[in-house]
Amino acid sequence: MASAFWAQNKKKIYPFMILLMGVVGVSTGSIFARLAQAHPLVKSAYRLSLALIILWPAALLLHKDEFKKLGRRDLAVTMLSGVFLALHFATWMSSLDYTTVASSVMLVNTIPIWIALLNAALGKGFPSFSMWLCMLCATVGASIVGYGDLSFSGEALWGDALALAGGIAAAAYIICGGEVRAKLSLLPYTALCYGTAALIIWCAVLLMDLKVTGFGTETWLAFTGMAFLSQVIGHSSYNWALRYFSTGFVAIGLLGEPIGAAVLAYFLFDEYPSGFKLAGLVILLVSIVIAAKSEG
Repeated sequence: MASAFWAQNKKKIYPFMILLMGVVGVSTGSIFARLAQAHPLVKSAYRLSLALIILWPAALLLHKDEFKKLGRRDLAVTMLSGVFLALHFATWMSSLDYTTVASSVMLVNTIPIWIALLNAALGKGFPSFSMWLCMLCATVGASIVGYGDLSFSGEALWGDALALAGGIAAAAYIICGGEVRAKLSLLPYTALCYGTAALIIWCAVLLMDLKVTGFGTETWLAFTGMAFLSQVIGHSSYNWALRYFSTGFVAIGLLGEPIGAAVLAYFLFDEYPSGFKLAGLVILLVSIVIAAKSEG
């Protein structure tokens, strides 16, 4: 019976499984970032660079002809996606130095709201009244989270702001990816996109003269975990899913990340949100889910 169900629904179930795998992968990102004892930009640079060790050879070996046929516009959009990915990592990873994992991951996942606003700005549809209501509720939830952090540490509010900026950049990254992935295979897209992001971040690292060597074993293991679990499996899985689902639906799927990250942070870092902050997180999560459904 199970085999018959799988045979009938294989085309539907398979993409869902890949998206779920992506959510599990990205859920580890904030944990590895917290464990790595390095500047946020250095963490991002190694995360992308180590992932590219796998992606570039595979892309060149399997999709050499696709690179040759790649049009200028698709190349430009793919590289723009990499710019937004670099901005996402630079802001979001920096936020983890100032606020809790739960707050950072929840705020960066306001992505569906920003997708709706950016799509409206691009002429792809103006948010409905219900969407505006969702955004208002999300703002209230974010304010509650921010106020809770402010009462604990003045720096935490800055971390919340960085996480929100990371959400905006991630929304632009997903929109660009959704447009290009309809025409470009996963490996060429991720190799070019991640490569652009890595180049930008490494330039920033060198200009700021940040420490890039001499790290301990735990940090190198965290870099490796970020590269292979969070980036190759996590980001690449939901980039793959963009060919089969709308950007709004993928954003809904990624809302599983705060849950996984918060659970891991509770066991690894003993981080548990206060009742006041938990209320803000719940309001924000509900707002994001409704907004994502309206967008998708």
